[in-house]
Amino acid sequence: MATFFFDSSALAKGYIKETGTTWVRALINAQPPNEIFISQVTGVEIIAAITRRLRMGHISATDAAQAISAFRNDFQSRYEVVAVSVSLIEEAMDLAELHGLRGYDAVQLATALLVEAGMTAKGVGPLTLISADTDLNQAAQAEGILTDDPNLHP
Repeated sequence: MATFFFDSSALAKGYIKETGTTWVRALINAQPPNEIFISQVTGVEIIAAITRRLRMGHISATDAAQAISAFRNDFQSRYEVVAVSVSLIEEAMDLAELHGLRGYDAVQLATALLVEAGMTAKGVGPLTLISADTDLNQAAQAEGILTDDPNLHP
């Protein structure tokens, strides 16, 4: 069992077929199960990503409905969802300023750092951040977090 933090760009691949989908699904569905953390904001981002692809005609209404249903179920039962707090947002603001990240990317990184700090305090680890966002991966690496990009696993 491994511990991963998925940002939205990577987790979306578990519900929408694109480069890296097979690899992401293997991590999500591994047996014994991997521990997968996500930020609370990821819920909104995944639903938005699925509906955006529907609006653009890239997926059918049936596929979108199935993806949304599967994600909502997993959000409730499969993932460790980390709540967004005022202190987390303050950390994200600092990270956005330091690394020039977009807003939600900074929230994702702040959440991953919070999870990793909790793991370190328990003497477990390492945490690997899974993201298809190059800027986020570079910032995470600068902060000392292991990363992997699903786009490198076609």
